Amino acid sequence: MPELPSIKPDDLARRIGLADAPLLVDVRLAEDAAADPRSLPAARRQDHRQITAWAPAQRGREVVVICQRGLKLSEGAAAWLRHEGAEARVLEGGFEAWRAAGLPLFRDAPLPPPDAAGRTLWVTRARPKVDRIACPWLIRRFIDREAVFLFVAASEVAAVAAHYGATPFDIDGVFWSHRGETCTFDTMLAEFGLASPALQRLALLVRGADTARPDLAPEAAGLLAASLGLSRLHGDDLAQLDAGLSLYDAFYLWCRDATGETHNWPAQGLT
Repeated sequence: MPELPSIKPDDLARRIGLADAPLLVDVRLAEDAAADPRSLPAARRQDHRQITAWAPAQRGREVVVICQRGLKLSEGAAAWLRHEGAEARVLEGGFEAWRAAGLPLFRDAPLPPPDAAGRTLWVTRARPKVDRIACPWLIRRFIDREAVFLFVAASEVAAVAAHYGATPFDIDGVFWSHRGETCTFDTMLAEFGLASPALQRLALLVRGADTARPDLAPEAAGLLAASLGLSRLHGDDLAQLDAGLSLYDAFYLWCRDATGETHNWPAQGLT
């Protein structure tokens, strides 16, 4: 008999943080989630008992289902999702295997409450440059793939936050902001418990570019130049955000896979 579709933790870890990462659905029982309230990055908690309500929305999507040990709950949910037209697989060994492998987990305790559509809502100053693009990238890739970002006049951030239930970030006097010599990107990594070598390296670049300290990393000056160029290329903040997501995808993959690679001319072997 053919084996049911599954994915190994290490293989899934290589997909997380990328634009084409699968949707992660966490169907652990409440008592298991309470025993360790952390989640795989960007995973959405769903009640397996309500699967008939939430499964149809995943039609056509790539989904990985996580339960405690990768057995009955995730197998059943994945089968149901495939019935609804999703490309669904099970995380082999479940949450326990992921945790045992020392792969990234994030703490969702400080996560802002979701709106009626299940999305987190964030608000910051208009005309972003570095931190106000880096933080949305981090949120979209590692925390909430459906997060909504509002860019408004600096003087109106607090009022918009109050009236629309949005969480302010990267402004003075709020929780999600600079702390000492670190920037908001650093704050989010610390509060969500996202600590991987690639993200820590990227944080150094963001900090150098955002706080006028290019000496922190040689690439910080390049990140700043690209960020300032994007802010002039796009008059619309959301268009700039879309372009900035691709920029940070590239810098993240460099941090993860390519820091030891160099480029030279002429190519070796050419005369």
